[in-house]
Amino acid sequence: MRYLHSMVRVHDLDASLRFYCEGLGLREVRRTEVPEGKYTLVFLSAPDSPEAEIELTWNWGSQEDYGSARNFGHLAFRVEDIYATCARLQAMGCVIHRPPRDGHMAFVRSPDLISIELLQDGHLPPREPWATMPNTGQW
Repeated sequence: MRYLHSMVRVHDLDASLRFYCEGLGLREVRRTEVPEGKYTLVFLSAPDSPEAEIELTWNWGSQEDYGSARNFGHLAFRVEDIYATCARLQAMGCVIHRPPRDGHMAFVRSPDLISIELLQDGHLPPREPWATMPNTGQW
């Protein structure tokens, strides 16, 4: 058996690609557009683990309520600098729901409310403004 990918449905493909690619640093691996089915599949991977992919599924024009995605849990990524990653996401308008107060772990949510856990590669000392920033909402 071999693990292939995890799929998440997205409402706004451009916003999701901006979050996952510009914000988190994932790369688009391949894309399949299926006009007869009215959907697009975009596969993404992290530079250091290209074999573990995320499939973004965009059903054209769908208004389906995907819920808060709390039943899914989260996707987790190890990052080189959790503070820089959180600052970049925050500058893009993302809410840092669980700030990296300890220099090790943070949570954000994608545009479609998928929880994303960020884990520091190693450990950084606590740093402001993160060290005293409160949790916001759910992750």
